[in-house]
Amino acid sequence: MARTPGQTDRRDPDWEGVRLHVVSGKGGTGKTTLAAALALALAADGGRVLLIEVEGRQGIAELFGIAALPYEERRIASVSRTQLGLPAGDAGAGEVFALAIDTELALLEYLEMFYKLGRAGKALQKVGFVDFATTVAPGVRDVLLTGKACEATRRKERDGRRRYDAVVMDAPPTGRLTRFLNVNAEVAGLARIGPIHTQAQAVMRVLKSPETAVHLVTLLEEMPVQETVDGIGELREAALPVGGVMVNLVRPPVLDAAAVAAVDGDHREEVALALGEAGLGGRPRTAEKVRAAVEPLLDPLLEQAREHAERVELERAQRADIQQLRLPTYELPLLGEGVDLGGLYRLAGELKRQGAA
Repeated sequence: MARTPGQTDRRDPDWEGVRLHVVSGKGGTGKTTLAAALALALAADGGRVLLIEVEGRQGIAELFGIAALPYEERRIASVSRTQLGLPAGDAGAGEVFALAIDTELALLEYLEMFYKLGRAGKALQKVGFVDFATTVAPGVRDVLLTGKACEATRRKERDGRRRYDAVVMDAPPTGRLTRFLNVNAEVAGLARIGPIHTQAQAVMRVLKSPETAVHLVTLLEEMPVQETVDGIGELREAALPVGGVMVNLVRPPVLDAAAVAAVDGDHREEVALALGEAGLGGRPRTAEKVRAAVEPLLDPLLEQAREHAERVELERAQRADIQQLRLPTYELPLLGEGVDLGGLYRLAGELKRQGAA
């Protein structure tokens, strides 16, 4: 059931029991930003969350204004409910850790784990074997990347408690998401037995479990929405657990419904009168002065109104397509000043208020 845009009265999060949140979307929709915001929202009640990047772009480091992340889990933020603009809770501040997965190092780690190669693994790296292996068999690369996220999801401390309350993966774009996640099928022809096969099966047990949810980020534009609809269809066909839809960069309405409906009429005189009443034309104001002052503004203002009305109608149609998916939907505002660290916390607060975390 899709959440009504702006609805904030639900107290319970939509994803109770989900421990691995996979975030994807068409390029340019802001999936890395919303993956980071979701990680902050999930940690705000005192939890420990791991944010994972798999594409090697260091987008997480850029968002948080820190140095490039190494191939190790590193704490990047402390977050509380009050920092997200929410009422204080009983729990203290939570922590967000981050990991940028390096494919070469992940493969060497894998080889050491299963084959105890030691120095031989380093030698393979020097002669380019790692790059060769992941190019010839890209399914192996995806097993390594998703496997690291799944391992972190299931990892436990010595006292039996989970190392992380949640893991958020900033995944590849929607166009190759299902293939990236469906690693069992990708390596089926490569390895029917042995450690790689076993690892792929272990990954799929996590990815297809109720512990996982795959969220897609979109804009209220035709191409991103269509790619989201197609992506969700592919996920369902592959029996991968579909999460919610995050609608990013939502602009506030400028005209009400009546104004949008009436924008195609001839409103030059009405607009001229309103501008005059607003003080254009100087004082004392005569009809001639007012007309001379407002005349150059009329056509640009009316054109902007028509453009706004067209965008409102387009967004209404895209919202209808998203609602047809019958999934929890969250709308995140366009931040006019751009997404700095303060903006990231604001988006996290919006996700929290709307029940995404």
